[in-house]
Amino acid sequence: MALPLLLPALGGAWWAVGAAALPTGPGTLVLALGLSLAVALGIALHRRFGRGAALPPGGRFRVLRIAGVAVAGIVLGGMGLRLLGLGEAAMPLACGVTALALFAFVRLVDERLVLALGGALLVLAAVGASLAFGTPGALYPQGLVGMGAGALCCVAAAVRGGLVTELLGRRRT
Repeated sequence: MALPLLLPALGGAWWAVGAAALPTGPGTLVLALGLSLAVALGIALHRRFGRGAALPPGGRFRVLRIAGVAVAGIVLGGMGLRLLGLGEAAMPLACGVTALALFAFVRLVDERLVLALGGALLVLAAVGASLAFGTPGALYPQGLVGMGAGALCCVAAAVRGGLVTELLGRRRT
């Protein structure tokens, strides 16, 4: 498995973004729980796969290019939306850009699960954008999208790493 820590890192980052929309007391608890889960997942995957399988020739540069384009798209898109007075849609846009980056990443790793995660993130981005325009505050566009994307990334990482299969196998015996 190439880059086994990518999805837990994405999950932790998205969870932190989503938890920031919650009030200080419960938000801190939710943030700590989510980050603890992402770190524990990352540790389990690192123990199982180490640094992971080697990428194809030129793969490292392609991963860095995908990440750079995604970050630039998120920053510039968010700034553009804020200039247009549509700042509430910045988080759903960031989720959509992350999904597009995962679609580009699929070409390197050829895993259907990453493709499915990208599709789920696109659906979450669309739902978050529609809720952003219909509700006041940051709970839905930032909280729901952020924590939803974080949870999806962590679940996908656990499935991709075989941890869910192992857990279900232990439960049946």
